Amino acid sequence: MEGLGANPLGILTFIVAPAILTNASSVMALGTANRFARAIDRARELSAQVEGKEHDPDPEIALRLRQLTSAERRALLLVRALTSFYLSVGCFAAASLVSLLGAVLFVVQLEFLHRPTLIVAFCAGAAGVAGLVAGSGLLVWETRMALRILSDETDYMLKRSPRKPNAR
Repeated sequence: MEGLGANPLGILTFIVAPAILTNASSVMALGTANRFARAIDRARELSAQVEGKEHDPDPEIALRLRQLTSAERRALLLVRALTSFYLSVGCFAAASLVSLLGAVLFVVQLEFLHRPTLIVAFCAGAAGVAGLVAGSGLLVWETRMALRILSDETDYMLKRSPRKPNAR
């Protein structure tokens, strides 16, 4: 703490990291929002394909119903990831603001507030990192789920096809 206190610009370094991580969280949120929109579109398409055919014994209808269930689960994972990224953006913004406040408090020599502002900034930054990590983990889970859905559809289509696919 003394090393930071000796240099008024030292505390400003605590503003740079949250600012960069705010940008990273925003980019992740934007990409996740696009994925969410595509998942919703896919769910609507599948819903239209099976509407009124829920009890049809056709194996393709059964596949589409499984895909619809998976599309709903994917959308829920994406909403959780979006929530995590939005939380991260807010936490990093708070960390930057509190760090800036800490720098101002240093300049006006209110030393008794240095430690509390540092602790609040650190906690906000740590919560932001946790949200970023959690959201990324949810995206990995959702991506694997999408891959599993694609694999199921490929298997179904290959079983229906009269031709055998070329060996790789």
